[in-house]
Amino acid sequence: MLLAALALALALPVGLTAQNRAQAAPAPRTAQLATSAAELTLTVPPDRTAPGYSLHVARDQLALTTRRSGTTVLATAPGDTGALRFRTAGTWQHATRVTDWSWKNGVLTLTAATTVPGATVQARVTPSADRYQLDWQVSGTTPERLGLAYDLKSAGHWYGHGEAQTPNGGPGTDQPWPLDSGQVVHPAFGPASYYMIDPFWYTSAATGLRVDTGHVMDVAINQNTDGLGRFDIESAEPYRATVFVERTPLDVYRDYVGIVGKPTKSDAGYRQYAEPVWNSWAQFYTHVDQAKLLDYAQDLHDNGITGHALQLDDKWESNYGNMTFDPKAYPDPKAMSQKIHDLGFDFGLWVTLWINLDSDQYQYAADHGYLLKDAADTTKPCTVTWWNGTAGIVDLGNPEAKAWYEGRLKGLMKTYGIDGLKFDTRFFDERCAPHEGYKPTDYQRLGAQLADEYDLQGVGIRVHWDTAAHQAGFVTRQVDKGTGWNSLRASVTQNLAISTIGYPFVTTDMIGGSSAQPAPTKQVLVRWAQSAALMPLMYASTSPVDTIDPRTGQKVVYDEETIALYRQAIARHARLAPYIWDQVQQTLRTGDPIMRPLFFDFPEDKPAYTITDEWMLGPAVLAAPQLTDAPTRSVHLPPGTWYDVAHRKVVHGGRTLTSYATPLGTTPVFVKLGAKGSDKALRALR
Repeated sequence: MLLAALALALALPVGLTAQNRAQAAPAPRTAQLATSAAELTLTVPPDRTAPGYSLHVARDQLALTTRRSGTTVLATAPGDTGALRFRTAGTWQHATRVTDWSWKNGVLTLTAATTVPGATVQARVTPSADRYQLDWQVSGTTPERLGLAYDLKSAGHWYGHGEAQTPNGGPGTDQPWPLDSGQVVHPAFGPASYYMIDPFWYTSAATGLRVDTGHVMDVAINQNTDGLGRFDIESAEPYRATVFVERTPLDVYRDYVGIVGKPTKSDAGYRQYAEPVWNSWAQFYTHVDQAKLLDYAQDLHDNGITGHALQLDDKWESNYGNMTFDPKAYPDPKAMSQKIHDLGFDFGLWVTLWINLDSDQYQYAADHGYLLKDAADTTKPCTVTWWNGTAGIVDLGNPEAKAWYEGRLKGLMKTYGIDGLKFDTRFFDERCAPHEGYKPTDYQRLGAQLADEYDLQGVGIRVHWDTAAHQAGFVTRQVDKGTGWNSLRASVTQNLAISTIGYPFVTTDMIGGSSAQPAPTKQVLVRWAQSAALMPLMYASTSPVDTIDPRTGQKVVYDEETIALYRQAIARHARLAPYIWDQVQQTLRTGDPIMRPLFFDFPEDKPAYTITDEWMLGPAVLAAPQLTDAPTRSVHLPPGTWYDVAHRKVVHGGRTLTSYATPLGTTPVFVKLGAKGSDKALRALR
């Protein structure tokens, strides 16, 4: 038995983690390799759980074409781009002719020449029933980067990635869905990024790509409309990727979650799903004080605008990192906390591990070795510039530093009756060196473990790229959005992107946006609230009573209709809470996202793959809110029998409803009759 187990372990492909080994099916004994003068063809037959596929390796210039049932479902880039590519001496090169190969113990090993004389590529393909592992590296030269390039159209449409940088303002105002419908240009795609991202992409052809790396990547999807997907790693280490081949995109997602792990719990409790959290940021930005915060809370209370918590965001400290209230702005923070509690809210506070150089705690932390060290000179603390100055970062890899930080944090919470926290900024920066024994990627796990000890009050935290982040069950809040219609639309497609890379408990950015743009119009604010009411959680800031325009400092007063419609959106979300809570429990069992694209539930419905303004909330609720300043919209209904909530009638799907009237008080939403949970959804929405 021991010898057999050892032999199996030695046969596993390089780059498979322990979790990969637990989830990936063994190489099929019936996998076969056929050869011809033009190509090598690896065939994996279908079985009860997998559709089967064939991988065709061109011999004249190493290229990979994946086919399912005879149809191409993924192909690497043709021509001079090169499929397996690398950069050396500042110039991109690539693999060319296959010069040698072997098929042994379920592994196809390839050697190829390259466009660099004397340099070769060695690649290994290890097939499983529903995926194959691709590991490769370069010999004969020292590359600066390794990359894979794909022909986008070979796989249909592309999804995944998370929050995408784009030439059109992404992720704040632009999040293409599908990704190939726009351009993604993300040169610093890495584990320390502030963006919510994972190196996982999937396609409408039910294929997927996971890149197993802890290094920064340069990701470009349809850059300059070139039709290519380029996934480059800033490292000479072997490139390790998993290519999934499944029947549906949902199956690909489930395969991926089988590797990174599903949530083991929900960080948010029932009330946090049922009621919004109110945060001061978009209402005041840094121009906040005790009197303003209490007036804000009183207005919400007096107008029947409910919520489970009220959070004081940036800026409350005397200096960033002091962890003491500014006495000029907050003369009596204990009384402020008590008043907020008296109004029915829990009290929350914004915090960060970044300590500014002018903080009275900076030198103490530096002297005691509590700060991350500079990557270029580890004898001194690392300093980073952020939106509030220049700072050092508490080193969570140092147990003494973590204990010091948490001791101060817990003392603050106890003194002022603070119920929960909003952790902001990052836990690591590429300009810093990790603590001895740690890698940069470990700081996502360390940050997740720290945050998991506190009530995050439904605003969650932004950690990613690590199994701890997936399994912790945090609510994921988006990056700051603008206050216009484009940001509202981006908030929807971004939630679809985040929730389908394994972070199912999603919320948009603060309702109405929060990027210091002019205050949202009545229409944007109301439509954003109506949209968020049909998502797992509501994250609010801009008051529907009145707000401050950050550009002018002038008060913006909304009318009574704004208050009433916002209140209605909150009430609808509260009525849906029992249904949403059921979906939370289902996600804990399966890992499936709560908010998801229509094609996850209806994979045969071709129009569903390009719809940007509808989603499924669990299996029974289809949300189609108005996301533009228009009197009507089209609503696509997948096949099935649906209940039109606004018109109180049954309609048949498999068609598009045109010119669906959407006055400001109407939000199109439909219940799929007979779906699991439909009875509960109907009771909530009628």
